[in-house]
Amino acid sequence: MEKRETIHLYTDGAASGNPGPGGWGAVLCCGSLRKEMSGGFSLTTNNRMELLAVIKGLEAIRWQGAEVEVWSDSQYVVNTITQGWKRKKNGDLWERYDVLAKGFSLKFHWLKGHAGHPENERCDRLAVEAYSKPGLPPDTGYEESTENKLI
Repeated sequence: MEKRETIHLYTDGAASGNPGPGGWGAVLCCGSLRKEMSGGFSLTTNNRMELLAVIKGLEAIRWQGAEVEVWSDSQYVVNTITQGWKRKKNGDLWERYDVLAKGFSLKFHWLKGHAGHPENERCDRLAVEAYSKPGLPPDTGYEESTENKLI
């Protein structure tokens, strides 16, 4: 069986206010292939968007068992996965991640945000563009997690 190339997944999330409108951006690179994707929500948090960028990137990969190197500027995401930080929030997204992660050989890398890394900068632009669009849908996972907290 032929060994496939490693897939590189670059991700970023952003929110204007925290909570506020938020977006995620992801760039997948494998050899000469490249795919960019993004999305946004009307009310969410930065950490949710950071994690959702990873999830959406993994969902776009069709090779079962692929080796994927994930690059993120989110210490929340990278340290939760690599150092076993407690998952106190965003349970709906962590459940989605756990199911996806079983299908890949994953290696996570933290990189400093806004430090000139071309793919990270591109992901940041995609995330900001995504939350800047009019008519964004609600992040139902975020809204459900905050219901009845003021009572």
